[in-house]
Amino acid sequence: MIRQWNEESLDHRNTLLYAMGISEEDVQRPIIGLVNSWNEMNPGHFPFKDVITEIKAEIYAAGGLALELPISGICDGICSNTPGDRYTLPARDLVSSEVETVAELNMLEGMVMMATCDKVVPGMVMGALRVNIPTVMLTGGYMASGHVGDKMITLTHTKQAYAAYIEGQITREAYKEIVRNACPTPGACPFMGTANTMCAMAEVLGLSPHGNACVRSQTDKWHEMAKQAGRQIMDAWRAERKPMDIIGESSFKNVVSYMMATGGSTNSLLHLPAIARQADFVVTPETFDEISRQVPLISTIYPNHPTQTMEDFDAAGGLPVVLGELAKGGLVDTEAQGMFGTIGEKIALYENLNTEVVRPITNPINPQGGLAVLHGNIGTESAIVKFSAVEKDAFQFSGPAKCYDSQDDAWHAILKDEIVAGDVVIIRYEGPKGSPGMPHMETFMAAVLGKGLGSDIALVSDGRFSGATGGLAIGHVSPEAYQGGNLAFIQDGDMIHIDIEARSLTVDVSDAEFEARKVDFKPVVKPASGWLGLYRKYCTSAHSGATVYWDKD
Repeated sequence: MIRQWNEESLDHRNTLLYAMGISEEDVQRPIIGLVNSWNEMNPGHFPFKDVITEIKAEIYAAGGLALELPISGICDGICSNTPGDRYTLPARDLVSSEVETVAELNMLEGMVMMATCDKVVPGMVMGALRVNIPTVMLTGGYMASGHVGDKMITLTHTKQAYAAYIEGQITREAYKEIVRNACPTPGACPFMGTANTMCAMAEVLGLSPHGNACVRSQTDKWHEMAKQAGRQIMDAWRAERKPMDIIGESSFKNVVSYMMATGGSTNSLLHLPAIARQADFVVTPETFDEISRQVPLISTIYPNHPTQTMEDFDAAGGLPVVLGELAKGGLVDTEAQGMFGTIGEKIALYENLNTEVVRPITNPINPQGGLAVLHGNIGTESAIVKFSAVEKDAFQFSGPAKCYDSQDDAWHAILKDEIVAGDVVIIRYEGPKGSPGMPHMETFMAAVLGKGLGSDIALVSDGRFSGATGGLAIGHVSPEAYQGGNLAFIQDGDMIHIDIEARSLTVDVSDAEFEARKVDFKPVVKPASGWLGLYRKYCTSAHSGATVYWDKD
């Protein structure tokens, strides 16, 4: 047994299990928690109800007793462009606390964690590393892409369509048709957003079955992966193999390399540092930038590509094929361990079936990876851009600042045509502490794209973006405005200069002028109580993962 019980405590627990019909024989088995984030407001998590019985049967056949423990499973899209979006990033730390609590309080012998979406997957992994008992993960698979006529659409197209409707470019009925058809099945949204990036993170770290990050949800193949997870957790329990036994420094570098090769979500620069911190490894934005200069971009799906989705990526061989191409260049550690085998063993199971979707390492889309860390007198610590989703002619951009203290103000301004081509829009006080909660700026950028201005307007913000965001969007500016970062002191008309290849983000304001503007500084304070109030008080900057779990005892 992984846990140590005294007789009285164990009998006390068993008495309560008897109350639910569990037999005296079965309470002797190791209890494996099925940490399940299933709910009826998240299509990415909705399929998990279909596999509970299958996983339980596999665990029981292997000598264990699987008991289901539900925890939070929020969907970022449900609350997009509402005050509720302030809760999505803090939910990651909340989920990690729930995993820690149910595992430790119930003295679990192991866990099968089930999650798919943006904050839930990293939150579960954070909690699992703190608990460090035998653990595997099953992610939920991707949803089918939507279509209107012969045009591929996804969730993010609904926002672009709304801006086009307001602009008068499409009718209200055309807009509503996109809304009705954008998400036709359960699963993770089928673009290279945060959900699919985080599912890939879990697999590359070795926690989920081979190919789990690029399988269609609810298919026979996905059901078989669920059964495999049930069998594998019992193998790990018998061997007392724990996450910290398999995850090392090279595991995290492999994840970053994969993200660079596929143009993964900018949210990974929040999540991976926070996850690594739980395991006493150091991952910083500079880690991403260093690896970005070494690892080429070899695969793009929407929004990095106009039409390709996870369906195309899956058909090409998906995640293992990307790792295989990187391995040919010596850019991943193929000996890195996992609960289901090594990275090398994963690669050996797959072949590249479409070299247009996953390019050979010798013929990359771009010689550098898909994310870049910018520095300068705006983000003196760091700022982030997903340049794989930026048109190359916008890699260098200069323009006058137009400043807004909330996304909502900027969004209404662009819908009213108060923001024009050539502007650099500043949206501030949307950082981890400023909002608080660091909500997505995707609604503003979707309006930019919907108006056809993706290369003509730049956004610089201390907020963050959906992985589906395209256009010249720079986020995670740190220090944030609320903490007195220079972003707070930029004024309308200040000239801002962006150079992605040079990794620079600057404004034509001298240090002396900035100091003068800082006199009598009082930040914009947005109301926050309860959990958001606690998060504001204890969270770190975006540069350090925007987490309440950064400091170590």
